[in-house]
Amino acid sequence: MKPILFNFTDAELEQFITELGQPKFRAKQIRDWLNRGAPDFASMKNIPDALRQHLDNIAYTLPVRIIKKLESSDGETTKFLLELNDGEQIECVLMRTTYGNSVCVSSQAGYAMGCKFCASTLLGLKRNLTANEIYSQILVAQWELRGDITSEKSIRPNGDANNNDVSHIVIMGTGEPLQNTENVINFIERANSQMGIGWRRITVSTCGIVPGIERLIEWGRPINLAISLHAPSDELRSQIMPINNKYKINDVMDAAWRFTDLHNRQLMIEYILLGRRDDNGETVLYNATLEHAEQLIKLLHGKNCMVNLISWNAVDERDFASPSGNAVHRFQDTLIKGGIHTRIRRERGTDIGSACGQLRLNNARKQI
Repeated sequence: MKPILFNFTDAELEQFITELGQPKFRAKQIRDWLNRGAPDFASMKNIPDALRQHLDNIAYTLPVRIIKKLESSDGETTKFLLELNDGEQIECVLMRTTYGNSVCVSSQAGYAMGCKFCASTLLGLKRNLTANEIYSQILVAQWELRGDITSEKSIRPNGDANNNDVSHIVIMGTGEPLQNTENVINFIERANSQMGIGWRRITVSTCGIVPGIERLIEWGRPINLAISLHAPSDELRSQIMPINNKYKINDVMDAAWRFTDLHNRQLMIEYILLGRRDDNGETVLYNATLEHAEQLIKLLHGKNCMVNLISWNAVDERDFASPSGNAVHRFQDTLIKGGIHTRIRRERGTDIGSACGQLRLNNARKQI
């Protein structure tokens, strides 16, 4: 198996290069390219052609390689289908927004939580990603941004054509971040120290792994925390999220409130609104009735939180349905009247399967 130069220490990279009969300074040049996210050796313009061609035969640059890139019709979202060195595949998503460039990264190959409404869990968990594999997803997005600076799509909605850096990170891709907590923490520390991305621009989303939240409290960094709740009661949540059989809502929320209180941060609550088709083909609300909204108000009343309402994004293998726009707004209005800060999330990249709940491990294999 070819070595991955990004994974080498500086000393290891220097030894690798000098053993090829090259001067030491070539190692520093290559490191600079790796830190910029060079996807291949052909991109390393100050490296001699013969060396670039030789390196291409014997090594890889990054722990991830782009095997397909999909662009949304509005040009604001790019999904990367990436292959790891062992052949496993993951996805990450670059979103160009008015507030900057946000990247949604995966933390695992596959997903073990078994959520009934999600595509990511269909094939189960393959393995955790290393910190380098998570970090490289940011480099892939950054390389894309810097390569596209003169293109029309690089012009942000605010008119700033020079905004070509990743500014926000959300760990909401495939996988449960708090099943891979130490590698995720390592990744966040590096994103902060090496890329200058502030703690408050980094969000970890979890379905409610209480020991993982406790580890974040111990770690002590003021990042954002998002809880994928999706139901206001244990009975309903356990039907669609098996993890609730192990970590009940009250235990999850208790840990989450302690984390946000420590940093005076607003807790984000992710709530996918689900319907089901009845025998007549009509959509019946599953977790999105006004009664469910009232239960959610009781759960969150008086707390520093914001609820992201997400209309279910279609997944062929799942038998849910998306509620009507009127039902979504009625749910939101009820929460707002109950004193809960609430917004309806604008989904990005639905047409390329990159919206919430649509990422899947085998998407790359299906589309090649």
